[in-house]
Amino acid sequence: MIFSSALLGLSDTQNQPEALSEPAPPKMRTDSELVRATKEFAKEDRAKSWRLLIETAVVLFALAAGAVFAPIWWVQLLCGIAFGLVQIRAFIFYHDYLHGAIFKKSKLASAIMSCLGFYQLSVRSVWKETHDYHHRNNSKLFGSSIGSFPLVTTRLWRRMSKKQKLLYRAARHPINVFGGYFTVFLIGMAISPFKRDPKNHWGGPVALLLHFGLFGGVWALTNLWTALCIIIIPHIVALGLGSFLFFAQHNFPDCKLRGRADWDYTYAALNSSSMFDMPGWMHWITGNIGYHHVHHLNHNIPFYRLPEAMAAMPELQSPGRVTWHPKVIAKVFSCGVWDPEKSRMVTYQEAG
Repeated sequence: MIFSSALLGLSDTQNQPEALSEPAPPKMRTDSELVRATKEFAKEDRAKSWRLLIETAVVLFALAAGAVFAPIWWVQLLCGIAFGLVQIRAFIFYHDYLHGAIFKKSKLASAIMSCLGFYQLSVRSVWKETHDYHHRNNSKLFGSSIGSFPLVTTRLWRRMSKKQKLLYRAARHPINVFGGYFTVFLIGMAISPFKRDPKNHWGGPVALLLHFGLFGGVWALTNLWTALCIIIIPHIVALGLGSFLFFAQHNFPDCKLRGRADWDYTYAALNSSSMFDMPGWMHWITGNIGYHHVHHLNHNIPFYRLPEAMAAMPELQSPGRVTWHPKVIAKVFSCGVWDPEKSRMVTYQEAG
């Protein structure tokens, strides 16, 4: 049955449909207001930090045992590779500890993390110096390559000599990035800092002695293959993939950069740092470092709270993204030079 307005006793005015209005979108916070909003997530759950560290240690010891005692060589190799992957997660504990995000004022944690730093060829003095600088100058054109991979503008690229261009391209080449065990860590984190400042960076030679001492000791007690599977191969995997993660999170097609005069901390966090999309098990292995834009906005957020912060804050949900897809990795490495006029990363061929 159809009812008219008159039958219902409604005037024409009363019968007008109510205006349908969508709720106003949340106000997007910027700069210091946005950073302040992240502080509720920059609170450590100390019990959870210890529980996650113990869980990670159990997995590491199990894989290490497999790499040493497995009766079949290829099982040793697989355990060694997996051991290296989980070492990336272990490194994130060290990384967050030095940021002050976890284990503040814990003497036990300090001792554990110092040992971990030596083991992973990332002694505290060098990592603090370079990584803190990187955070203060994230993707700032000119002078930002301390603690990161070099990046120049098209203008500077065209003024560089052939030798300078060759060295620049070599530093950003996939072989150098994925070979981070040799180039970034053995040389860049252990040898070069000690040569530059032996008084403050004496830990470099100590880390090298520990590293190769362990390798030699395992070799002497077992055999060369076992020593490779428990020491060298895991380090190649962990430090190589770790170097690539770092590279891809600040060199990607959607990256936006600013020069020193216009540089802004919040802008750099949200636009010069990527979100690395990956399956959940890989986020576990990498300690959520894929939420890199969130980490750069507030490095005091513990790694296990980064997804929570991103989900709760609309401003963090539209970052530039990268993945493990081979085509995406190829695009990451094709980003050679920053073009201020085009406001994007360009290839070496485009740079001229």
